Amino acid sequence: MEKVFADKAAVVTGAGVGIGYEIARQLALNGAAVLLNDLDAALAEQAAAQICAEGGKCLARGGDSADVATVRGLVSAAVNEFGRLDIAVANAGLTSWGDFFDYQPETFERVLNVNLRGSYFLTQAAARQMRAQGSGGRIVLVSSVTGHQAVRYLSAYGMTKAALEMLARNLVIELSPYGITINAVAPGATLTPRNLADDPNYERIWGQITPTGRVGTPADIAQAVLFLASPQAGQITGQTLVVDGGWSATSPTPALDFVEKKT
Repeated sequence: MEKVFADKAAVVTGAGVGIGYEIARQLALNGAAVLLNDLDAALAEQAAAQICAEGGKCLARGGDSADVATVRGLVSAAVNEFGRLDIAVANAGLTSWGDFFDYQPETFERVLNVNLRGSYFLTQAAARQMRAQGSGGRIVLVSSVTGHQAVRYLSAYGMTKAALEMLARNLVIELSPYGITINAVAPGATLTPRNLADDPNYERIWGQITPTGRVGTPADIAQAVLFLASPQAGQITGQTLVVDGGWSATSPTPALDFVEKKT
């Protein structure tokens, strides 16, 4: 079977576990050479080894994706290892629950740095490389349904995700002349190890209020990212693909006690 991403090279941030890992895994198993990044270098190495054991080509790079030098280094490393860069997925993100009246500047700054600064400058570094190559490229930003639907105690997080979606729209103007598309994927409730560790009842609570009757999986989100990174999505740019089982169409929220304990 032909692999969609054969001869393509990709960078995925925040990919040691969960959604990012599954994105990196599916890209690699579909032919891409993948540079996998995570803040936890040991976790990144473990994740890359798992993907390689399944037959994919994947290299690990630890580092804080909120740091501009780090994300620029990821692009350089991909080019040094694979000879080019065709796909960049800005997946790394920090969820931070907190009452607006008590929210601290230090927490606010960290959320902005991870969710916006890192994604912005990864996009810049990747786009510069793609422009230099002259063969186009695909950039996907991982947003969230909280970017366009209010959720109690997620004011800072939701703000950053809305900003990512606007970044995708805005950069259409500057990237399209070079054949580079940029889009966002907005996951709804998704069953990741982190979410399950935060609340063992996460799947049941969010599944009950999701119209499809279940929460999403990392594979659901990865499939959306792969589509936007594929040749079939060449005419799609500046858009946000929501993957939430219909939740944002109705937007019920869990019982207040579930939300309150996050703070």
